[in-house]
Amino acid sequence: MERIDFDSLAARVEGHVLLPGQEGFDEERTGFNLAVRHRPEVVVGAVRAGDVAAAVLFATAHDLPVAVQSTGHGFSVAAEGGLLVTTRRMDGVRVDLETRSAYVAAGARFEQVIPEAARHGLAPLNGSAPHVGVVSYTLGGGLALLGRSHGWAADRVLAMDVVTADGRLRHVTPDSEPELYWALLGGRDNFGIVTGMEFSLVPVARLYGGGLFFDLEQAPGILEAYRQWTATVPEEMNSSVALIPFPDDPQVPAPMRGRHVCHVRVAFTGSAEVGERLVDPLRQAGPRLLESLRDMPYEQSADIHDDPPVPMPWAADNALLADPDCDTVRTILKHTGPSTALPAIVELRHLGGALARRPEHPNAVGHRDARFMLAVLTPLTGDSPADANAFLERMFKDLEPWTSGRFLNFMGHGDTADQERTRTAYTTDDHKRLTALKADYDPRNIFRLNYNIPPHTAGDVNCSETS
Repeated sequence: MERIDFDSLAARVEGHVLLPGQEGFDEERTGFNLAVRHRPEVVVGAVRAGDVAAAVLFATAHDLPVAVQSTGHGFSVAAEGGLLVTTRRMDGVRVDLETRSAYVAAGARFEQVIPEAARHGLAPLNGSAPHVGVVSYTLGGGLALLGRSHGWAADRVLAMDVVTADGRLRHVTPDSEPELYWALLGGRDNFGIVTGMEFSLVPVARLYGGGLFFDLEQAPGILEAYRQWTATVPEEMNSSVALIPFPDDPQVPAPMRGRHVCHVRVAFTGSAEVGERLVDPLRQAGPRLLESLRDMPYEQSADIHDDPPVPMPWAADNALLADPDCDTVRTILKHTGPSTALPAIVELRHLGGALARRPEHPNAVGHRDARFMLAVLTPLTGDSPADANAFLERMFKDLEPWTSGRFLNFMGHGDTADQERTRTAYTTDDHKRLTALKADYDPRNIFRLNYNIPPHTAGDVNCSETS
């Protein structure tokens, strides 16, 4: 095999070019999910869009696959060989009050955007964890904390700067390149590397938010009460319920320490008075271990879920549920709690509202008619990935009667996050359209990490027969 001259790549970029064994290589290839460590032949730590373009051109010339990583929250499968572009150094953020929009570079995180937007009474459509990368989250759809009130984060995108497989840096808008715009928003990094993104902000300065904590013994009643309650609340009410095994750790509040807990999360965009009244039926569902509901500035919204910001290893998967019933609740509980094979964090998130509506500028985010998303995360704190994957397979197999698809950003566990599973994030027609566009923009399948959509060619047969 001909030796690749990586020195010539280093001469073309301003950022770092790292090879296996060099200082900084291991740190550069590791993301937030410590169970996934990429094994590329070379890493480019980009500092500007030109670095990304140079890296893609180099990879194409040497027939190397390309992967990209910002924070590494969403990865479930490690990249083997090829070239890895990391964007964490490209972290610029700019908020424009006049247009109520923000522009972020590829490596920016929501924890940088939220305070800048809050100065003007505005907020991005971030998820529950502000330490997630803005661009990758949004390209996967972006299931926002305020999703029922304001829709998917992808629906707010105004423009993207993206390097495609031909090494071109394109400015993509719904008008300039509608097909690429549609495919990127929902198709993630299958069509190029987004180096910058502009999106509109929403006028939110405060919330009525927080949580209700119950002992897991009350979970059957709480989950059923929650399922029925969600059918009565307005779009201003955003919520989820999680079943969590808390560690016996002094940092955990005493009432939850070392026990399994049922945690109802609330983010209501109306007044605190109305929020109190709406939440009251859940309060009456049983005695609470703790309550943290309060009127809060949006800058404190991360307190609602209180997702840990510390990297850890895990396996995870999700299912979009079309019409869950009391049997769905019983199925979830069968796989949850201290008697189950593995510890798991299970979250049932209420969808609908603005999430169900089509945006002004269409995109590839699928299954908008789902009523709930069920996400399951299994910490790998001693259990093998194989055991965790088997546990997830069993649980989601049992949930198939109610499953209408998957959400791309939370999808996949271990080696099973393959092309067949990627199809489940889309309708049949949308997946067929994506594979055709992949053939136009990346015919050699240069971009192929994690949730890969292979290009459709004339020789393919029934490439989209399942959704």
